Amino acid sequence: MSEAAVLARTSNGPITQERLHQDLTNIGLKAGMTLMVHTALSRIGWVCGGAQTLIAALLDAIGPNGNLVMSAQSPQLSDPQHWSDPPVPETWWETIRQNHPPFDACQTPTSRCGVVPEAFRLWPGTRRSSHPLVSLCAKGPAAEMLLADQPLHDPLGEASPLAKLEKLNALILMIGCGWETCTALHLAERRALPNAPRFSDGAPVIINGERQWISINMPLMDSETFVPVGQKIDGQSFMQHGHIGESFARFFPLQAASQIAEKLLRVS
Repeated sequence: MSEAAVLARTSNGPITQERLHQDLTNIGLKAGMTLMVHTALSRIGWVCGGAQTLIAALLDAIGPNGNLVMSAQSPQLSDPQHWSDPPVPETWWETIRQNHPPFDACQTPTSRCGVVPEAFRLWPGTRRSSHPLVSLCAKGPAAEMLLADQPLHDPLGEASPLAKLEKLNALILMIGCGWETCTALHLAERRALPNAPRFSDGAPVIINGERQWISINMPLMDSETFVPVGQKIDGQSFMQHGHIGESFARFFPLQAASQIAEKLLRVS
């Protein structure tokens, strides 16, 4: 969305950190929460300070004892044979595999996650998990525990940061984005479809100080199936709906939503 379009949909002046804090409090955020956030910044309206202001408001709302988590995916490191938006010539594949910079938790940028997760990746004190394709970032007292030992071949399943978030009674905040963006529901998907087909992917990483291309046997995951599932979750009593700035928002517990999603995905 262009800045002009964002300005046009913003009423009552610039959206400040104070207003965001009030909206976040109204929807249910409290100090000490463990919170995973998905957001489309442009949907919120013209935020004075952009992503920096939103992240500051989120951290202020959950306080120093809270934990903030966001996706930090880097699909640009995946095997180029799977690229489709846009595809690259097959004659390029091996050159890319041999020359793309390896994953670095500090330096590798996020991709297709939006400006807020990228700004959060660079926020002082933010940590990042080690998966070269589907990492997560976190800040807070439990960040190191949440992100440790993310499985290479099943990064969003039972031993993943998502499962650890569930054990911490994490809540999910979705601001201006659809259910297909809800990374947290991949945990339910993996439980519902433990024997899902797998495909061969790969990524460049550093092993013992040397760059290597590694193979990754990833389960097929389909976030488009989250749309009808999310419609069922929207009607549950635990779901809080509200507005953050100009944007519609959803706020709900991961565990309760995951249980419903798992049942629905088993029969879909």
